[in-house]
Amino acid sequence: MTEKTFETVSGVIHYWTNGIRPGRQTLILLPGLTADHHLFDRQTEAFEGEYGLLTWDAPGHAASRPFRLDFSLMDKAGWLHDILTKEGIAHPVLIGQSMGGYVAQCFLQRYPGEASGFISIDSAPLKRCYVTGAEIWMLKRTEPMYRSFPWSLLKKIGADGCAVSEYGRSLMRGFLDTYTKDEYCRLSGHGMKLLAEAMEADLPYAIDCPAILICGEKDQAGSAKSYNRRWAKQEGLPVFWIRNAGHNANTDQPEEVNRIIRDFVRSLKEASS
Repeated sequence: MTEKTFETVSGVIHYWTNGIRPGRQTLILLPGLTADHHLFDRQTEAFEGEYGLLTWDAPGHAASRPFRLDFSLMDKAGWLHDILTKEGIAHPVLIGQSMGGYVAQCFLQRYPGEASGFISIDSAPLKRCYVTGAEIWMLKRTEPMYRSFPWSLLKKIGADGCAVSEYGRSLMRGFLDTYTKDEYCRLSGHGMKLLAEAMEADLPYAIDCPAILICGEKDQAGSAKSYNRRWAKQEGLPVFWIRNAGHNANTDQPEEVNRIIRDFVRSLKEASS
C-alpha cells in the first residue's frame, strides 16, 4: 500500500492505495471510530492484486492528525469523494466498519449513483426512524461519560468490547495506545455527536446500489445486532452473521468476511456483464 495525502481546510488526511487502474473494481475500506487503516490489514492482504484498494486514517485519527474536530459526517463523505476523484476512481464498492459504514451512507446520500456496492460491517442505519430520542441524547453525551472512567478501564473496554479474538483485541490496544485520554475522549465524543446530528438531519439515506450487511454474532457495541436485524428486515438487505466475531468482525474472522466480500463483488461483476 502506498501512502498519500489530501489537504483539507481542517487538516491533512493520510490514505493508502494499491493496484488502482481504469477498468478494475476498487474497494474503499473505511475503518471505525478510533481505529486506523490497519483495521483492514487482513483484507488488503487478501485482495491485493485482485482489486484496486483504498483505505484511510479518518480525519482526526492516527496519521491524519493534527486535525480540527469541526467537521460533519457529510464533510467526511465529501473529502472521501474528493480523494476518489483525485485517484480517478469511479463506481467503487464502499466497505465501512462501524463509523465507516455511516460515512458510506452519507456518501450514498450526497453522491447518488456513484457507488457500485455497499458492504456494512458491524455498522447500523442512519435513518432517523431506527433510533429513539433518548439514544440520540446519549450519543451527544459520550465525551463527559467517557471522561468519568479511568483511562486504563477505557482502553480495556475499547479493546475487549470491540473484538473477541486476540488478534482483534491486540489491534485495538495498539490503536488506543496512540491516544492520550483527552484525545480519545474528544475524538469519541465528536464522532458520536456527528452520528447523532446525521440522524437528526432526517435525510432519506437511500441505498441506491446492491448492499449487504455483515455483523458479528458476539457484537456487544450498543444495539448493533438489533439494528442489523431491523435494517435487514425493513430494507430487504441480506445479513451475514459471523460466528465467534465481535464488533470488528473483519479482524475476528477475516477469512469468512473476506469470502463474503469476494462473493459479493463477483456478483456485481456478473450482474453488470
